[in-house]
Amino acid sequence: MIKEKKNPNSIMETLYLVLSIFFLFLSLKLLFGIRRRKLNLPPSPSRPFPVIGHLHLLKLPLHRRFLSLSKSLGDASIFSLRLGTRLVFVVTSHSVAEECFTKNDVVLANRPEFIAGKHIGYNSTTMVGAAYGDSWRNLRRIGTIEIFSTLRLNSFLSIRKDEIRRLILSLSKNSQQEFAKVEMRTLFMSLTINNIFRMVAGKRFYGEGTEDDDEARHVRQLIAEVVVSGGVGNAADYFPILRWITSYEKRVKNLAGRVDGFLQSLVNEKRAEKEKGNTMIDHLLSLQETQPDYYTDAIIKGIMLVMVLAGTDTAAGTLEWAMSNLLNHPEVLKKARTEIDEQIGLDRLIEEQDIVKLPYLQSIMSETLRLYPVAPMLLPHLASEDCMVAGYDVPRGTTVLVNAWAIHRDPKMWEDSEKFKPERFEEEGQDKKLMPFGIGRRACPGSGLAQRLVTLALGSLVQCFEWERAGEEYVDMRESEKGTTMRKATPLQAMCRARPIVHKIIDASSCP
Repeated sequence: MIKEKKNPNSIMETLYLVLSIFFLFLSLKLLFGIRRRKLNLPPSPSRPFPVIGHLHLLKLPLHRRFLSLSKSLGDASIFSLRLGTRLVFVVTSHSVAEECFTKNDVVLANRPEFIAGKHIGYNSTTMVGAAYGDSWRNLRRIGTIEIFSTLRLNSFLSIRKDEIRRLILSLSKNSQQEFAKVEMRTLFMSLTINNIFRMVAGKRFYGEGTEDDDEARHVRQLIAEVVVSGGVGNAADYFPILRWITSYEKRVKNLAGRVDGFLQSLVNEKRAEKEKGNTMIDHLLSLQETQPDYYTDAIIKGIMLVMVLAGTDTAAGTLEWAMSNLLNHPEVLKKARTEIDEQIGLDRLIEEQDIVKLPYLQSIMSETLRLYPVAPMLLPHLASEDCMVAGYDVPRGTTVLVNAWAIHRDPKMWEDSEKFKPERFEEEGQDKKLMPFGIGRRACPGSGLAQRLVTLALGSLVQCFEWERAGEEYVDMRESEKGTTMRKATPLQAMCRARPIVHKIIDASSCP
């Protein structure tokens, strides 16, 4: 019998086939093994319900509810929630927050997309809402160099001084000889809105001296509506089907159209002026002439929008909390007044450059921001890639929220954490534990402007007036459950009387 000779090519083909099947099997096993690998996620307060997830657990105000959920999990420093289609991690620990925005700062530098940001925020292209990348870096550069630089802020010092002078004049009209009751929230909104709009467009929109009362009311209403629409989104952001069966997106589009129309009118007014002024719009339009493809009207309006939203309601709210704390702690108010009288004297108003000589006043502001951060949940971050935080998996697309309010009241970090004690900041390094403006590369670039205005305004009020509570009871310090910024539930009312320094240096005729 003749043996059949094996074909070497056939043997090699069989070998290749076997190896191919083996590697295909191995690849499929690895692929499905990875998919089946159970992620090590932070603890959750309960199993999520179908479709809605943990949405049923949320109650306002969110910062208090999130702290309660953290405590229910044994003071968890980070926990997870499934909200509709989104996975959300909530951070309640300073150390974990630092890990998020140092070790994982780039990965967590994105922002989640929300309906309000898409329509009101010019398709999420503003400095606050833009995705992390070249466009955001250019916007950040503009903010750092052209908007919030020391040189630029100093150029608007006269506006801040004039608006504070107007505030003092308004308070002194009925309090020359005896105490008079005043409602502070309206006055603080007048200060902050007019300060920002004079910087941006050279116009006042609030209080005495406004050009058009109807226009002023329109502007205040727009700001209030946008503030309510912001934050971590609406239910339609978590359940896309709701975009088709609710009117939320339609209402946001309508609001966006009104906001854009108002901002465009300010740009058009400045563009039509023959002589250029010293406003932000004037400056940005000058840059538009040399770089028209980049400094578009949409970019300019986006910068204006961020400045208005970040520099009005938040600054006014901080001032209201600060004054409320001083009224409830008259010994702190007395100590602050003594510091100002000794360092500045009784013959001139406090100036911005005097702030460095008033460490106790600065401590009062730090303690106010610790206990009452106006953005208690900061702004949301989005993981652009898989990463690890505190030993847990953070899948790509996860929204990360930082509960700054809870971190600022953590008894493991702060002695007598619930008490208003400005003296705690006399210890070096305590201010490093604060994060009212966020941390990392997406921290608020306008924090310097906010602190300048608020600290100078508070110091001026302490220097120029005697203050008492409107009644024997303490000022109500409960926060409102509406909106995304932490405001007092009830507007602050106080009793004030002008000090002699007001009669010496404030002349009503000096204010145009």
